[in-house]
Amino acid sequence: MRKKLLVIEDNKRVLEILAFALGREGYQIIRADSGSYGLHLAKEYLPDLIIIDLERKEPGNFEICRELREAGIHKPILLFLSSEKEADMLSALDLNIGYIQTPFHMKELLMLINVNIWDVSSEMNSGNPAQFLAFGRIEVDTEQVLVLKDGLPIELTQREYDLLCRLASEPGKVFSREELLELVWGYTYMGDSRPVDTTISRLREKIEDVPSRPKIIVARRGRGYVFTGKT
Repeated sequence: MRKKLLVIEDNKRVLEILAFALGREGYQIIRADSGSYGLHLAKEYLPDLIIIDLERKEPGNFEICRELREAGIHKPILLFLSSEKEADMLSALDLNIGYIQTPFHMKELLMLINVNIWDVSSEMNSGNPAQFLAFGRIEVDTEQVLVLKDGLPIELTQREYDLLCRLASEPGKVFSREELLELVWGYTYMGDSRPVDTTISRLREKIEDVPSRPKIIVARRGRGYVFTGKT
């Protein structure tokens, strides 16, 4: 199931850039060009993570954060801050909110989102999924939303991470492309399974020693894909 990100940004051009970049990573983007509208959307859609960048309009960043918390919305929040002074002010408020200081690279933002967004393991079949899965040289930390190989983090898109977690949740089980489309992409099979094959290919490039001869994620001819965990 796609993660919902609420982006509250009063600069419409920046809002469009963020929505495009984050949407490309597989997130469902909810857009708001003002704090008040963002508060309304947060209550309506209950997003998995909220990104706030308000500079020109009232209420500002801190006020919206306080209003979200007072409204009972305790999902992770990331703020765009422009100075260390603002970071100190945020710490003093003790609202348990993350931030990234501008200017920043998109990769930094994506890493912060991956660390802060809610645990995708809650979507797995098991009622009490493990928070740390180890398969030889590959480790999946579902609490921190991190994948490591030989102890080093691997940079994955949200879609790649979700797909890996789904496959790794049941090692040895063959998932058909149709099943993966529904479980990871959130829509039923409409005659085109190419998104699955494309994402598997990208994932192999990042986790396999020899992507052309995969050992970890293996295709079963005419059936689908299986996570072996062999490295």
